[in-house]
Amino acid sequence: MFRKKLLTLLLSLALMYCSMAQTEGSPRDSNELDKTKLAWVVGSNAVVYSGLLSYLHFIWYTDVQRVPFHFYNDWKGYKQVDKFGHAYGAYLEGYIGMKAFRWAGVNRKKAAWYGAAMGFMLQLPIEVWDGMHEGWGFSMHDVGANTVGALLLVGNEYAFGEQRLLYKFSFSPSPYAKMANGYLGNGFDEILYDYNGHSYWLSYGLRDLTGIKQIPKWLNIAVGYGAGGMFGEFENRKYYEGVALPEVERYRRFMLSLDVNFAKIPSRNRFLKSILNNMFVVKVPLPTLMYTSKGEWKMYGIYY
Repeated sequence: MFRKKLLTLLLSLALMYCSMAQTEGSPRDSNELDKTKLAWVVGSNAVVYSGLLSYLHFIWYTDVQRVPFHFYNDWKGYKQVDKFGHAYGAYLEGYIGMKAFRWAGVNRKKAAWYGAAMGFMLQLPIEVWDGMHEGWGFSMHDVGANTVGALLLVGNEYAFGEQRLLYKFSFSPSPYAKMANGYLGNGFDEILYDYNGHSYWLSYGLRDLTGIKQIPKWLNIAVGYGAGGMFGEFENRKYYEGVALPEVERYRRFMLSLDVNFAKIPSRNRFLKSILNNMFVVKVPLPTLMYTSKGEWKMYGIYY
């Protein structure tokens, strides 16, 4: 589930201090290993990982019945939006890990593999613990999605020597949350419970795609995926806490949009450049063309 995955993201964001410390004077683009910084990175990873395991054991699953280890086939759940979320989590955590290892002077390809392994391993305990508790189960499809996200990080480094094909997330409050009597969350926590508001994007430079040098390096084109009309994992619930939920059609949405690669925006300010380099994970609201599985075409002046 996304809310558990989000907790691992919040824990791993502690490692962002490594990447935010990168400036033009740092060894991030060299292969000169700094053992002190490497020890700091490894130690930070250990702290984050221990914190995740402790949270799962002492807080998240504390009131959930332990059962024999079992599997759970959730491939069709939420029309695969959750799987896109798992891939995003592994990619983001892997990116943070890769930047941290580069900061310590580890060469680019090794840092990518180490970061990808970190992203994958931060996700894996959730699957294992799910497999041991009632109401969930070990999902091979979740593990597969985590693997795809981690390998996307490595593939970028091998293919382009940089993160050129970016994986992004956006959230917009959906109209379904207001119809759900709290089932899809209320206010801020809708981002945890309302998959209808999630969109996941692959974003690539228009200049790299077309070869037209007049296009700014920072201007990207993005393809996105999401779904709507969902009041349940596999099928819609009819009631929640005694209140009838509306009967709506579940559908997929496919999107084409413009985007911004902040890392490609030139800046002479080292601090600002460091911030821009780490703003790659969120899709920028821009004009978007949408097609839904209900056969509808929609055009948005701004879509997020």
